[in-house]
This record gives sequence, C-alpha cells and structure tokens, in this order.
Amino acid sequence: MGTLQGKTVLITSGGTLEKWDRVRGHTNLSKGTMGCYLAEAALAAGANVVYMHGYFAQLPVNHDQMKLIRFEGIEDLGEKVRHAVQQEHVDIVIMAAAGSDWVIDKVYDQSGNLMEEAGKMPSDEPPIIHFKKAPKVLGQIKGWQPNVTLVGFKLEATDDEEFLLARARLRMETAHAQLMVANSSQSLYGGDEPHWIVPADGLPMKVMGKQKTAEALMIYLQHQ
Repeated sequence: MGTLQGKTVLITSGGTLEKWDRVRGHTNLSKGTMGCYLAEAALAAGANVVYMHGYFAQLPVNHDQMKLIRFEGIEDLGEKVRHAVQQEHVDIVIMAAAGSDWVIDKVYDQSGNLMEEAGKMPSDEPPIIHFKKAPKVLGQIKGWQPNVTLVGFKLEATDDEEFLLARARLRMETAHAQLMVANSSQSLYGGDEPHWIVPADGLPMKVMGKQKTAEALMIYLQHQ
C-alpha cells in the first residue's frame, strides 16, 4: 500500500491544441510520456489519479483505473483544472502538460479583411494569423485552490544548468508552487535526458530519464 493512499492526484499531460478553424490548428511536440509515467507512479503509490490529457497525448497503461479528462486548448485546460480543484477534492496538482504560449487572436485574408467564418479556412490562399499571449494556468491554480500541493514543470531550450534552475525557481515563486521539475528541450526527443526536481526549500535533485524522474517525484511527494 502506497503512502499516497486516499490522496487524489491531478496530472495534466500532453500538448494543447489551439484551433485555427474546425480542421486546423497548432500544437507542440509533447506526447504525454512524462504524464503517463507520473500517473502510473501515483497509482502505484495508492493515489486516486485524475489524468487530464491533451488531444494527441498517450494514455497510461492502467488508464482504466484512472479518471480521464480530455482537454483541447490552453483555455479549455485552465477551465477544467479550475473546475477540478474547486469542485472535487484534489490534494496534489502536477502540471506536466505543455501549454501553448500563443493563442489565436484574429485571422485575416490576404487583402486584410477580417475572417470571421467559423468553419474551414479557404485553402486557395494562406491566411494572415494574429496571435495573442496565452494565459499561464500554473500561476492561477493557487488562487483557485490555495490548499493544493502544486508541482510545475519548466522546459527551456538550454544546456546551461544554472540558467535552467534559476528559471525554474522564478516560475515556482510566481506560481507559489511547492516543487518544480526542470528539463531541457532535448528531453522532447528521448526518454533518458536529465531532469531536476527543484523544491521551494533545499537543493535540487538531478534524475536521469522521464520514468525515474516520475518515480522520484512521487517518492518526494509521499514524504510531504
């Protein structure tokens, strides 16, 4: 019996899908691998697992023993996380999903006319798309539910460990999270890249690979 017995752990996983029209959109390279490892480790520790996954994300092997919630864009993800932490008893939130930085603002044709058609964009000429900055869901969670234990992820395109950890600590402070997991964008292309578990107090712990990081994080949470 795991020491997360009786706890509910919400894990977000995979990439967001920002729709341009009913058939097109942009996403990212996240497949939800880390989220799957986290969900399996939480389940093995005895937790009730809520697996909130992106449109193209993988599902954990034992997903039939979890509550599954699918999201599309970053705003949909935020609304579903808000509902879960306010309406259900969630003890721990692990934000492993790769959220969009940009969402669609307005779309114009090549003549500069605003396209407000909700269906499929014409395919005979490329549209001109204006983006706006996406909301940061991680930074809103403690405002929605101050009592949850919050774990965030910080991905940076860098090999500079000191810079990566500094960015993770800054994100942790602004989001009022208890823990951050920091990793390089190289981890998108393999399962054995280094990750750092960064606590609000104490030294970061370096772990090699997604699966070992998920298991180490869950052990850490069992002792909180």
